[in-house]
Amino acid sequence: MTFIYQPHGVCSREFHFEIEEGIVQSFEAIGGCNGNLKGIGRLLKGQPVSDVIQRLEGVTCGFKETSCPDQIASALKEYLKNNG
Repeated sequence: MTFIYQPHGVCSREFHFEIEEGIVQSFEAIGGCNGNLKGIGRLLKGQPVSDVIQRLEGVTCGFKETSCPDQIASALKEYLKNNG
């Protein structure tokens, strides 16, 4: 299933996930730190959604209260809320 999320408070404008049976199959970010987000996408592949949330939630970026990893966790929490 394709899931698209618009993050808040970060440089990235949009996240694209492919999720099957609760496992992240792929992740792509539009905007943001290209190399870092490509690396994060590779690390997310094959990981359970719940594990990704646990690992990334609360990560900050500089002076911001959030970060792209934290917004990935927020996106996946929304995914679980809407898709069980």
